[in-house]
Amino acid sequence: MAINRRDLLGASLALGMGAASAQSQSWPAKPIRLVVPYPPGGSSDIIARAIAQPLSEALKQPVIVDNKAGANGNLGADIVAKSAPDGYTLLLCDTGALAISPSVYTKLAFDPSKDLRGITMLAYSPHLLVVHPSVQANNLKELVALSKRSELNFAVTAMGSAPHLAGVAVERASGAKWQFIPYKGGSQAVTDTIAGQTQVLMNGMLATLPFVQSGKLKILGVSKSTRMPLIGDVPTLAEQGLAGFESGTWQGILVASGTPAAIVNRLNAELIKVIRHPDIRAKLAGQGAEVVTMSSVQQDEFFNRERSRWAKVVAQAGIKLD
Repeated sequence: MAINRRDLLGASLALGMGAASAQSQSWPAKPIRLVVPYPPGGSSDIIARAIAQPLSEALKQPVIVDNKAGANGNLGADIVAKSAPDGYTLLLCDTGALAISPSVYTKLAFDPSKDLRGITMLAYSPHLLVVHPSVQANNLKELVALSKRSELNFAVTAMGSAPHLAGVAVERASGAKWQFIPYKGGSQAVTDTIAGQTQVLMNGMLATLPFVQSGKLKILGVSKSTRMPLIGDVPTLAEQGLAGFESGTWQGILVASGTPAAIVNRLNAELIKVIRHPDIRAKLAGQGAEVVTMSSVQQDEFFNRERSRWAKVVAQAGIKLD
């Protein structure tokens, strides 16, 4: 009996769907790798280590945090983008920075919007504008005036990162003048600012607040629409003359495109349960991070909006990296 091409195609599709369904039902059957594309100690790393154990317990498989720093997070993101779409390799990163990369880098080994798929957002923390305690400025106006009289080194967590572009936006809007000093991650940028090798820094609140609380850094403003009781009576940058200014660090989980919907949905459900647990929520809130969760579709939509938003800032500033 003859078999036509339509029958063969239908049979192939059915087999493929059946295999994907079986894979989803048996998932997870081995350890899961959670890639953090930044050095230990940064905001994404803090959240990764907070959720790894409870996520492991929920999935009944080890969840191993793997720091793969480099190229402003693009090295680790590329690893996940090119991984097998089977749910065993996850990316936890600042999705705002990831949205900036296509505009900043002339050569990018992957396309974030095509090669990665969102699972859920996890948390948001605003950027803090901080200085070394020796800096003779107690607010943005005084800092701007000082920057015009003497050179101020502005520590950049990574060229083209969200804190970098936030710093550029503040400089342009306020008339400040600083020398941007690039680092390979937030932790080293913070360390050098504490040591006085750089004088000014914008960085995620989650990683920066402990040093403000210990007096090692002096806070001048917060990049949120409203003041935060956690840091006392510190005014927002919008209140200090930068009308409508808001920026921050958005941590989210992504996987390789093509990951079966059943696995995406399971990860979304389990991660939301973990990050919303009262203990984890309270721990993050105590460090200035707000738990924010989304569906996979909502996170992808957020990513696209951020990409459009920062593309304008990058174009205005003329920032391009190889």
